[in-house]
Amino acid sequence: QVQLVESGGGSVQAGGSLRLSCVASGDKFDTWCMGWFRQVPGKEREGVAAHYSGFERADYADSVQGRFTISRNSAKNTLYLQMENLKPEDTATYYCAVDPTRRATCTALVVGELRFRGQGTQVTVSS
Repeated sequence: QVQLVESGGGSVQAGGSLRLSCVASGDKFDTWCMGWFRQVPGKEREGVAAHYSGFERADYADSVQGRFTISRNSAKNTLYLQMENLKPEDTATYYCAVDPTRRATCTALVVGELRFRGQGTQVTVSS
């Protein structure tokens, strides 16, 4: 059974940084699509970043391009999201998501639709 556990959320001031982590268990994720999406109550999910190690490719939403960096440590089954220069509009619950089938289509746009997701970690950015 696939399980995803996120951590690293918190409250920061605008311009600050946070690093989110997601530990995956229950399978081998080397060739899976992995990513992060975020959601604010009452709004749709927004795919933030995606990573597919098969192509060593990362993809980002325009809203975070240049500020967020997604990476993964396959040996530790851990996915990271380094967030820099945070803005109040980045405030949301951030979720880790994975899927074994989305390979060529592993993009930020589809992360909110990936098959498995964690419980989320809250990020709050104050102005």
